[in-house]
This record gives sequence, structure tokens and C-alpha cells, in this order.
Amino acid sequence: MKVLLLEDEINISNEIINYLTELNYEMYLATDGEKAEELLYNHKFDLLLLDFNVPKISGIEILTRYRHHGYRTPAIMITENATSELLEKCYKVGCDEFIKKPFCFKELVIRINYIRKIFKINANEIIKIDDTFSFDTLNLNILRANEVISLPNKESLIVKYFLNNQNRVISIDELLLDVWDYDSTPSIATIRTYIKNIRKKFDHQFIDTIKNRGYRFNAKLKTTC
Repeated sequence: MKVLLLEDEINISNEIINYLTELNYEMYLATDGEKAEELLYNHKFDLLLLDFNVPKISGIEILTRYRHHGYRTPAIMITENATSELLEKCYKVGCDEFIKKPFCFKELVIRINYIRKIFKINANEIIKIDDTFSFDTLNLNILRANEVISLPNKESLIVKYFLNNQNRVISIDELLLDVWDYDSTPSIATIRTYIKNIRKKFDHQFIDTIKNRGYRFNAKLKTTC
């Protein structure tokens, strides 16, 4: 799980990074808002841990800008204050969870695990699509009966994104925002080629084109360990 931590208190940031690294999280640190924006521009994260008060650009301003551009990466806001007004402000701009300093690491991990469950991040699961097809979220392969169908990296990430947003129309712009890094954006024609290839692997089932809107993955999904 790839995590951006925005925290300007060095002792706290080092402790969080050391603790989460031991749990196999891939950690990136920003000690001010400008560095956070730079990292967000160059990397795709699974989770944002944002301190409310940091130099140059505040954590809430970072999140406000990020959500304004359409990015859905889940975010936990860290703050020393937890007034109802502050909570309301954070949730209005798109914060998904909230944690108040000082906190124990166990509490932080509980909140991260809640986010992982809700957003299905790095879940070690087999998603059953129908009686024939399943998807292995760990190895990012399609399973058809006893056959394993390998996918190129981007096709597997598109399939996973569809499955995490089943039965909802997904625009090409949303795929570009949430699947690709900022500096590697493909053309619309390339996206359509990926979708075409994925359809072939599913025997042209499940993915509908919604005219002038995007695509919808239609399935009744079940997850098994």
C-alpha cells in the first residue's frame, strides 16, 4: 500500500514512517504542502495522511485542490483540534477519516484498515464475477474456470478499478485520473484499445459502453478469501 504522509513534526513523522514501514507500507514523506503537491504530481497513492497545519500549503488546502481536480484517493486528516466546525470543514472538502493528536499507532492502523476495507485497497481476495469468471486481486489475473488469464499491468488496473466501482458509469477522464500517474497519461484511443482487449478476455461480457458518458462493468460480485 503506497501512502503519502504530510507531517512537519519530524519526530512524529519518523515514528509513523518507521511503524508503518514495518507493516509493509510504502511510505513517502512531505514536510510541507509544496512538497506534498510535488509528490502527488509524480506518484499515484493508495492513501493520503494529511496533517491539517503544515507550512506553505495546509493539509486541508491540499485535499481541497486534489478533490477539485477529480481525484478520489482516500484521505485521513490529522489534527490537534477536533471541533465540530473543523470536522465539518474537513468532511465537506472530501476527507474520508479523521484522527486527533496525540494518537497511538494502533488507532491509526485501525483507521487505515477501515479505509482499506471500504475502498478495497490491496485486498487479498478472489472476486467472483459470475459462474465462469473471477478476478485475483493479489496477482491481478482473470480466472476462467481452471484457466489463469494474464493481463498487462494497465489492463489489470483498469479491471480492478471497474470491479471496485461495479455497476457505475466510469468516464474516460475518471480512468485517466485514478489509474494513471500524472506524467504518463495515454491518449483516448489507447484507453479504448485497453477496453477492447479486456472485453476480449471476458468474451465480450460485462463491459457496456454508455454513449457520451463512458463504460459500466455490469456484474453481481462476491468476494472470497
